[in-house]
Amino acid sequence: MNLEFTWPLLFAALPLPLLVAWLLPRAPESSGGALRLPFYRALHASMGEGRATRSRVRLLLATLAWILLVTAAARPQMLGEPVQLPVSGRDLLLAVDISGSMETEDMVLGRQVASRLAAVKYVAGDFIERRQGDRLGLILFGDQAYLQTPLTFDRKTASIQLDESAIGLAGKRTAIGDAIGLAVKRLREQPQENRVLVLLTDGENTAGTIEPQKAADIAASEGVRIYTIGVGADERIVSGFFGRRRVANSELDEPALIAIAEKTGGRYFRARDIAGLEEIYQLLDELEPVSKDEEVFRPVHELYTWPLGAALLVSLLIALGTSGLLREPLSALAARRSDHA
Repeated sequence: MNLEFTWPLLFAALPLPLLVAWLLPRAPESSGGALRLPFYRALHASMGEGRATRSRVRLLLATLAWILLVTAAARPQMLGEPVQLPVSGRDLLLAVDISGSMETEDMVLGRQVASRLAAVKYVAGDFIERRQGDRLGLILFGDQAYLQTPLTFDRKTASIQLDESAIGLAGKRTAIGDAIGLAVKRLREQPQENRVLVLLTDGENTAGTIEPQKAADIAASEGVRIYTIGVGADERIVSGFFGRRRVANSELDEPALIAIAEKTGGRYFRARDIAGLEEIYQLLDELEPVSKDEEVFRPVHELYTWPLGAALLVSLLIALGTSGLLREPLSALAARRSDHA
């Protein structure tokens, strides 16, 4: 652990108060009327030492506050030990469908029935955690597509943003084409050989301004590989007037998802349950492996808040002394020093 200052040149401002006191003219003394006291000399002698003590203490506190402020402005930092980070240079966007159909409960999570979105969150969180060295981003789409998390090495933030997503946040319908278009726009500025999109949906395109196949053509021309994942069981149980019955999952447009993946050099996967999702993410780890190259990262801990807080505390003490709340303790201190003398 090493202590460093980001802007050490600011310490050159330490003698600034002395220069101001030396260069600027003193304030003129008041020439107003005065009240003559016959016992002024005795009163002045009794108060002089206390006043001098208070002045010295205030000067000492003011000097300490200025030193602390300059130290905080220089921005002290504690540098941690170097950490080796594997880096692949791959830019991977995860596009997750949060339309109304994703609340369908046809998945089993921990021996309990769970919604499709809950299953995606559960498995995708582990997938994100394993992508050490990749820059990850998150797109949520319903009626429209939104970039929830820009490309970042901060996997924890991406995982939290996915976990906080909710059904209907982007609308009840499904804009697959818009999600692909937004991903292409965000990946266009990145190196062409490392652009990857993983798209999860349980339905067909029912909203948006771009047709999915048109968006796939654009993605292919931009070198974006798209891996599509169809989520949902083949059948689901619905409750009706005549009781519970099984209904086939006819909403998923598998031919369209297969065509999107094939156009862009990716693959289509079918996730019927939690185990299927986990297997798919393991395959994605093999298809898009993380490089073993490494770079050095040193964690930085900001420390400027400590001298800044101390400066505020010292300023508060000066203010209390000026207002008279600390004069009696200082006078008592001066009296004790006088008795010892």
